[in-house]
Amino acid sequence: MEWNKILDKLNERTANTLMHTLNITYTNIGDGFLEATMPVDARVHQPYGYLHGGASMALAESVGSAASHIFAGKDTKVLGLEFSANHLKTMQSGVVTARAEAVHLGRSTHLWQIRVTDEEGNLISLCKITNIVLSHS
Repeated sequence: MEWNKILDKLNERTANTLMHTLNITYTNIGDGFLEATMPVDARVHQPYGYLHGGASMALAESVGSAASHIFAGKDTKVLGLEFSANHLKTMQSGVVTARAEAVHLGRSTHLWQIRVTDEEGNLISLCKITNIVLSHS
């Protein structure tokens, strides 16, 4: 696969979506993983001025879903079945990175673990997504 072309296409497809609103950028891809970043600023704060857990979840689900879409192959569509998150730490500013790593890539289901970390590598949230892979008929 031509990883840079895939990243470019992913980033092009975020126009007029939640990913664009949250300024999520896909940054790195390889065999069985995908990464994206999101700035932490007032747009993603909860009322106390900290990173909103829902914003972390939106980042993680975006990365896990996009990863399944890429690795499922052509003529398929991917839909989320289950998503869970444990928020372990928070922050007020900077950049978070979500890295989705494949746990299971079956014909009909994918399971991804997504680690959301800060710029120092501290774990902010640990997430899991299960996606169903359907034929695109």
